[in-house]
Formats: sequence, structure tokens, C-alpha cells
Amino acid sequence: MHNGTLLAAVDLGSNSFRLEIGRFEHGHIQRVEYIKETVRQGNGLDDNRNLTPDALQRGWDCLARFAERLADFPSAQVRAVATQTLREARNRDVFLHRANQILGHPIDVVSGPEEARLIYQGVSHMLAQSNERRLVVDIGGRSTELILGQQFNANAVASFRVGSVAWSARYFPQGVFTAQAFNTAEIAAKAVLDEALDAYRPEDWEVAYGSSGTIGAVGDMLAAAGHPPGTITPEGLDWLQERMLRAQSADRLRLEGLKEERRPVIGGGLSVLRAVFELLQIDRMQVAQGALRQGALYDLLDREQPTTDLRTSTVRSLMQRFAVDEAQAERVAQVACALFAQASHGDHAHALRKLGWAARLHEIGCRISHSESHRHGAYILDNTDVAGFSQPELHRLGMLVLGHKGKVRKLETDLDDATFALQLLCLRLAVVLCHARRDPDTHALALHANTGLGTFELSVSAGWAERYPQSAHLLREEVLAWQKTPWTLALDIQ
Repeated sequence: MHNGTLLAAVDLGSNSFRLEIGRFEHGHIQRVEYIKETVRQGNGLDDNRNLTPDALQRGWDCLARFAERLADFPSAQVRAVATQTLREARNRDVFLHRANQILGHPIDVVSGPEEARLIYQGVSHMLAQSNERRLVVDIGGRSTELILGQQFNANAVASFRVGSVAWSARYFPQGVFTAQAFNTAEIAAKAVLDEALDAYRPEDWEVAYGSSGTIGAVGDMLAAAGHPPGTITPEGLDWLQERMLRAQSADRLRLEGLKEERRPVIGGGLSVLRAVFELLQIDRMQVAQGALRQGALYDLLDREQPTTDLRTSTVRSLMQRFAVDEAQAERVAQVACALFAQASHGDHAHALRKLGWAARLHEIGCRISHSESHRHGAYILDNTDVAGFSQPELHRLGMLVLGHKGKVRKLETDLDDATFALQLLCLRLAVVLCHARRDPDTHALALHANTGLGTFELSVSAGWAERYPQSAHLLREEVLAWQKTPWTLALDIQ
């Protein structure tokens, strides 16, 4: 990453969408521009957990405005992340299909633990470095994240389905504030957050930090009223609740530091924050400057190099957890990546890295069932929360794992993507060539791709088929497997 490079992060939160643009300078990212729009998609989920037409349109309209600013950004310099509302929405694919087109960059729906990790990265990079043990709390529109960390390392992450938008709609309808409503909302929040007690004990951290929306708003109101700037205490929360009860409703609440877009959700946010303070025995919280969007920016830097890409170590962890044959996994990965590099004729570093991950995980399902390992492997990747990966990325890896053996046409909808088709072919060829679980002789092989015509050709030098008759037979079977798909595989055995 060169000094002066512009990076952008888009945070599709439940209450607000945010665009952060920063300039990379000597290992740090300096803010260049920040845009925030109150979209309130979290309020747009109906009883069936579908985003309403209005909520869909509000999101698309906002992204269209962001897209104009991002028009000249290369894809490698933009990270767009969606959180709890789109994790919940049953029709999220409807939103994402059009949203990706409008924004011009892929939107990653991240899991709750991954959201928490990114939040911690954002907070930690904006703090002075020390060895203090930190608790970081982020109360969003529909989820609350808790993280324990030290320096840049998040050691424990958790996400809970409780937030300012959801709690305001449920316990403060029409924005009415009563003592009973606050009490009920706080008890309900504690019931959700209760499982955090064992993992987030007071002795496990030294300093508590609060990130983003609700906590930032509370900090602003307390500071404007004369409380210590950047600090939240139980006494401050009691004072704020008393002022809200006096006002009786959000519309009548007049407090300096309260922004208009925060007014409709401040009741739910405060009740969740009070629950967190009491459960975790917090007596003082510092308002942090960093948040999810800064974490996404720094994650772009880490993803740039294989040595710093957290996803590589995550793949290794999954291999160990599911007792993958590491020698075979590495063998298949090396062959698959060599074939892809030979046939792709360009700079496809990210696609190559993802192919390597899929190859190393292609036998992840064998511990459950050997004959159906590809299906179990895909299921595991679709239903696991691991550090560094978004849900669409894990699904993509799962589709490669699902397709590494058996019929190709079961993935026909994915085969419209030429890069995916080439990745899949290279993985399948590597599995064939490594069938004997020893290093294959690939020097006599050459793979060519013409994605415009939808054709692949594998050339085999004279004498190779006679030396490896079983491999040659399996390659001929692979030619048949690609029939009835949009792609043609030709085998030229000299």
C-alpha cells in the first residue's frame, strides 16, 4: 500500500449508513471525508422479517449517493459491510442484488462475532497504544457487541440481538418515556445479555470503552450538561434517565448534544446501556473515537498481503478443528493454484488466494461422512462464524467445496461467473491429479482458458497418459462432467 492511497469503508448499520474515506500515510489512515445518513433500515423489518419496500428504497437511495463519491475507487480499496438488520432480513438477497449494482462494490454481510472483531480493530487503532486490558461495548440499532482485547488483538467477541432501534420500537412506542417502560426494557436487555456474565467478568478487563451511536450520543449529552467530557458513569446515566422521564416523550426532550436523528431511538439505547453497566459492573466508561468503519479500513490493509490476512490463519484453524489431512490439502492447493495462475493470464491475486483456501478446506467434511464430504463441507462453511470472513465469502468457499467432486451442473447458477468457473475447474483437476495422495507430475500439463468462448483446454504431453493411466481415465471423466454446463472442457492427450 503506497502512501497517499485512498481507502473507503461503507457501514450499512441498522440505524445509519456511513461512508468513511481515509488516506494511508506511513502505516496509519487519516480521515479525508465522512458522510452519515440516517436510513433506519432496522425499523423497516416487518412481522415476517422482510424489509419493506420503503426500507429497501431508503437503503438503495443512500447507496446511490455514496456510489457517486466512490466512482473512481478500485474494488481493492473499498470495503462495504452490512450488519444485524441484513443478517436478519429474509429478503436480504433482494436488497443486496440491487445494492451491489448501485454501489459498484460488493457488500459483505458479516456475522455478529466478525462485526465485533472489526469494531475492536477500529477502536484499538484510534487509541494510544498500551498493554491495558480493554472491554469495548458497541450498542447498535439491532445488536450489541462486547469485546475483550489487548493492543490490536480481540481475545473474546460476542454479539447480542439487542439494540437501540429494536428496543425503542418495542418498549417506547410513539417515543413515550415512563418509569415502567425503562424498567421493562432494562430487564429485557439483561435477559438477553445475561450469558455475557461469565466471559466478561470485571477482573478480565481494566478499562471500558464505548463505541459509536448510542454511547457517543450519551457522551455528548452528558458533556454538554457539565459532566466530565468523554466519560460515562452510572450517576450520569441516572441523571439522563431522570431528564427523559421529566420530558415524558422523545419529542419533548430538550437536551444539548442530542442530535435530531438520534432522538427516536435514544430511549431504547439508554435502557440497553444501563443494562450493560449493571450486568458488567462498569463504574466508568470512556467514549472511544474508533468504530466499525475504521476497523473495516484497517482490515483492508491487513488483507492486502497473505502474511497479514487473518483469513489465512482462520483457514488453518478450521483445518485443525476438523482434522483435515494437511499434506493432502496443501498438495491440492499447490496444484490448483498453479493451474489457475497458468490459465488466468492476469493479476488475480485475490481469486488465487481464495482458491487456495477452498483447496485446503475441500476435505473439511470428511470427519462427518467421506462419501458426502463435499456437501457436509459446504454446510459447515455456510453455518460457521470465523474471524476475518464475511458470510458471502464463506458461502463462496462452500460452493467450491461442494463442487470439488460429483456433478458440475449442480452449481449452474454460479458458473455464470467466469472466475468462479475457472477456480472450480482448477480445484477439480487438482483433486483428480492428487487422487493417489502423492505429489503428481504436472510438468507435462498445460491449461488454457478462453472465457469469452466458454472453453477450457487441458493439454497433456506425449507419454504422460501411459505413465499415469488412472489419472488419464479420471481426466476423461472430468471432460464428461462439464457437459450440460455453460462451459466446455477439452482434453488434448498427445
